[in-house]
Amino acid sequence: MDIKIHKINLTWSGRLLTPTNALLLLPDKPSKTLALLCHGYTSSKFSILSWASRLAEEKVPTLIFDIPGHYLGNFSEVESFDEFKTSAHELFSEAFEAASSHLASPASRLIIGGHSLGGLLALKAMDEAIFSSIDKIALGVGLGLAPKDVVHIFDTPFYKSTLKLREQLVSKELKPDNVFPWIKDEKESLTLTRQRIHLITGEDDVVVGEDGMERFATYLESLGNIVSMEKPKKLAHHVPENAAPHIKKFFKDEGWLE
Repeated sequence: MDIKIHKINLTWSGRLLTPTNALLLLPDKPSKTLALLCHGYTSSKFSILSWASRLAEEKVPTLIFDIPGHYLGNFSEVESFDEFKTSAHELFSEAFEAASSHLASPASRLIIGGHSLGGLLALKAMDEAIFSSIDKIALGVGLGLAPKDVVHIFDTPFYKSTLKLREQLVSKELKPDNVFPWIKDEKESLTLTRQRIHLITGEDDVVVGEDGMERFATYLESLGNIVSMEKPKKLAHHVPENAAPHIKKFFKDEGWLE
């Protein structure tokens, strides 16, 4: 089977003077399933390339894209954090249109997913109008809720000391002091309902923490969603690429891979 990679620019509905980048892995005989995937904070689409390649090998056209203002993948700038908070997830709609333009016939099933921040944006995108009539599953890797009475690793002096370099990899508007509190608040105030969601988090993921995924799943279920989980023994937060075989197995078991 031949897989061609198409280079795509996303403009975030014209907000970006410098576009952000996307890659579409397109099999020569694509299935009716399409995947749209996004990376985590201060990372790039390279961190989830293994996800895309595993799915493309199963005939699933897969588009991976860089979040605006993330310099490892592009040199675009986010001028307003308020705009990012309210609209960044709309990139999945633009990615869907871009990927669909390369398909001979429309996809009938859609995987919307990502790692950490990308997974959160994917959940927010599930309610986009463009996806209302398509069968879809949200995929979140490295997502969870911290217990309210425990200091999260983000708030520890050690973790904060590691951010001095990483915060230079993103636009100033996306500095950790802006993004981390928002991620926490956003996860606790999601409103999506009646959606199918699959979560994957490693036992050794110290960012999500012990039982963090389970707490998040319980919250999502309380909103009326159908949530499944997998907890591999080895899937640390900084190696999301290792989730690839787990993602492939899940969607094969779901009957979404040919």
